[in-house]
Amino acid sequence: MNKSLFMGIGHRLSTKIPYFRLTEDATGRTSLSLLQKCTAAIRQLAYGGAAYQQDKYIRLAETTARKCLHNFTAGIITLFDDEYLRHPTPEDLERLLHTGDDRGFPGMIGSIDCMHWEWKNCPTAWKGMYSRGTGKPTIVLEAVASKDLWIWHAFLELQVL
Repeated sequence: MNKSLFMGIGHRLSTKIPYFRLTEDATGRTSLSLLQKCTAAIRQLAYGGAAYQQDKYIRLAETTARKCLHNFTAGIITLFDDEYLRHPTPEDLERLLHTGDDRGFPGMIGSIDCMHWEWKNCPTAWKGMYSRGTGKPTIVLEAVASKDLWIWHAFLELQVL
């Protein structure tokens, strides 16, 4: 992620979501900075690391890192839901189909990505059906996004691809 995008997202979060504003506690100590909170959340999302791993890099406790991630994702949904996380309009579909044709992919309206997430609470009787080579059961998160990042279809699939 480039710096201007990161700072733009951070600025929107700090102006609209109270959790991302600097505050002082009863002793006068300043809260964590916007950069610390956003970096902790994005690192957890990007690398799939556990919340306790943020202590080594950003010096955050596990519960604080989890809280950063929760508030970050809730804030992103609140701020960008109408613009980016929506179903395409007929005009969007026409434009995307035209773009796909121009690039040599007729009939393509977006690209798909899937991600396996470990299913920690998988019922024991189902573990074999949902395990791949790792022996750990997973569920699949699937999303379709256009070139301008409109995510218009996402769902969990409880089948191994």
